[in-house]
Amino acid sequence: PGLSPRLLISSHLADFTFMTHSLRYFYSSSSGVSNFPEFVAVGLVDDVQMIHYDSNTQKAEFKQQWIEKAAEDDPEYSARQTNRLMNTQQVFKGNIDILKQRFNQTGGVHINQLMYGCEWDDETAEVNGYHQYGYDGEDFISFDLRTESWIAPVMQAVITKHMWDSDRSLSGDLRNYHTQLCPEWLKKYLNYGRSSLMRTELPSVSLLQKSSSSPVTCHATGFYPNRAEMVWRKDGVELHEGVNKGESLTNNDGTFQMSVDLEVSSIKSEDWHRYRCMFQLSGVNEEIITKLGKAAIRTNEGKIGKRGESEGSTNSTDENKDQTINRAKGALGNHTRANKEEINTGAGLRITHSSDYTDLHLSSSSLGGKN
Repeated sequence: PGLSPRLLISSHLADFTFMTHSLRYFYSSSSGVSNFPEFVAVGLVDDVQMIHYDSNTQKAEFKQQWIEKAAEDDPEYSARQTNRLMNTQQVFKGNIDILKQRFNQTGGVHINQLMYGCEWDDETAEVNGYHQYGYDGEDFISFDLRTESWIAPVMQAVITKHMWDSDRSLSGDLRNYHTQLCPEWLKKYLNYGRSSLMRTELPSVSLLQKSSSSPVTCHATGFYPNRAEMVWRKDGVELHEGVNKGESLTNNDGTFQMSVDLEVSSIKSEDWHRYRCMFQLSGVNEEIITKLGKAAIRTNEGKIGKRGESEGSTNSTDENKDQTINRAKGALGNHTRANKEEINTGAGLRITHSSDYTDLHLSSSSLGGKN
């Protein structure tokens, strides 16, 4: 569920020269969420945030020096993005009301999201695109680039599917954006940010344990890019049982962290030496191997507790709300050029798209129209 893209990324972790690059954008509008903007937009290249907009600041903000350089080469870029996203903000605000009607909802926390973008394999030149909407953390409707049709996994989206499927102009715009314009802009951004986006940084790896009966956590932090594998092995064989992999998280400095837990309660002390934590970063031939041993484990309970919180550990009934909000905070996009044409689909969703795609990416698709 949710808005996970169908990534087609090669697992050749030792190959630095060739890899799959991504350009993706996220929009999120919300209602009933206190102390959080009603609308957020974020754009990322290779999982690095380059641009941010929200309804509080109402300004497109650049997050990397290389995107600032790109904006300098196009003096109207910043104002164009801000104006477009301000318009998109209003459309998405209306979407929440429409969706609440569709799902027969009144109060409570509700979040509507759009994720779209493209991936480009710089070895095979293969291009893949995705364009997906979600509501309250679940899939709502998505565009199938192969068939140029919309997929509606819930009954509330069927009416929108019929309206959008009948709009062949929209389908053509989406195809052109995802297969031509998006990859072109991705390559431009990679050129602007090559020294930063193509760098390699190795992590520091630590073994952590909250108590003697707790799992041992192998934690790597400070690595870049966000293409890495981390596993536990016994006698050189990868383990799957008794192992829990955490999500990759972004550090404040733009590097990444990840962890994998090993349940040790059933492992005899004399067998610990048979276990290893292995970390391998894309583009680096050597593995970072950490031997399981009591002397190597840090048992500072306070630090481990804080790390758990940063990874989104929650209690209480707010867990689903927090997870949805964290997804909205994590990434949300921005794109195209003026010349927008707003299509009111009446009974369906409403999409704003552009007949002039000389800018970043497809203009915001949004969910609107009458119930």
